[in-house]
Amino acid sequence: MRIWNIRRAISIKGSIRLGVGTFFFTQGLCFASWASRIPDIKNLLGLSDAGLGSVLFALPAGSIAGLPLSGWVVARLGSKRVLLFGAMLYVLALVSIGLVSATWHLVAALFCFGLTGNLVNIAVNTQAIGVENIYKKSIMASFHGAWSLAGLSGAAIGTVLRYNSVPPLFHFLDVAVFCYLAIFIAHRFTLRGNISSGSQPFFAKPDNALLALGLIGFCGMACEGAMFDWSGVYFEKVVNAPKALITVGYVAFMSTMSGGRFVGDWLANTIGKRKMLQMSGIFISVGLMVSVIFPFIVPVTIGFLLVGFGVSSVVPLVYSAAGKSPTLSPNMALAAVSTISFLGFLIGPPLIGFIAEAASLRYSFAVIAALGLGTTILSSKAKLIQ
Repeated sequence: MRIWNIRRAISIKGSIRLGVGTFFFTQGLCFASWASRIPDIKNLLGLSDAGLGSVLFALPAGSIAGLPLSGWVVARLGSKRVLLFGAMLYVLALVSIGLVSATWHLVAALFCFGLTGNLVNIAVNTQAIGVENIYKKSIMASFHGAWSLAGLSGAAIGTVLRYNSVPPLFHFLDVAVFCYLAIFIAHRFTLRGNISSGSQPFFAKPDNALLALGLIGFCGMACEGAMFDWSGVYFEKVVNAPKALITVGYVAFMSTMSGGRFVGDWLANTIGKRKMLQMSGIFISVGLMVSVIFPFIVPVTIGFLLVGFGVSSVVPLVYSAAGKSPTLSPNMALAAVSTISFLGFLIGPPLIGFIAEAASLRYSFAVIAALGLGTTILSSKAKLIQ
């Protein structure tokens, strides 16, 4: 009987972990589907590099606008309920991007995509912290690994469909059907979220320890956002890759980002989370500088591989540490840290566009490399990184 109970407990834990991981996967698939078609939508609307940079403000702006709301809503309604409805709206926002026919349409669609994405982001990471507490060990990186694996899959699918001239709308509709099926199946296995009956602040001011985590996340997400939004354009404009190979850099980045997250928990527990973050910053900086100095298909691909591994553990480690804050609940701590971190996502991609317009994409990637090194410097003093 005791053995049966143990097996049943393990089975329940595994089902919950798989259910929460499925939501990470669907979110990553949606984002990668959009990212893989950026060059097509850029050409469809006739946007310049600076124009694309300006439009890309809309997505992280929506993310920033949704962050305080997300923490408050999760506290009031519970992460389980918010996760279901947020995920459904996020998929719908993806489909709306495929319908754009004017620049302002794209701005509105990306703002909604960012806003709904952060409802999912706070809810699903709150769930992941709850699962970590059940397992009593670090497993956050593996959840983000599911997101990255979906990103890799989405990039590969986008490459095939782009090569065969499939319009973005039909691409996004196919993704939507798959995601809705996965969401409805996985939702029954998520944790019942804690619902607050008391008064909750709309936004909680982070203390110094959470501020430090936010700044680390800022550097990491600036680099991550730059790769998501500009890797395809970099291959097209700087590397001069043929059409069939334009997404190779994005796929290379996502492959090591995925792999790095699946080994990230083991590495962090082996060498320590602080050393892991320091090493991550070095990989990001070196990878980007290789891409800047040697703008050819092979070295740039290698550089993007290094960047992917470097970026892989930054956000999971920062979010996991935020969830252990002694001063705020996990959802409010996540919202506070994510608000600062997503400023990097807000600033990074548009900054590349403006520098590219004034100088070149190579110069702009060098600036992002400096931000990557900031991860190494800042993680040396963060109190919540053990």
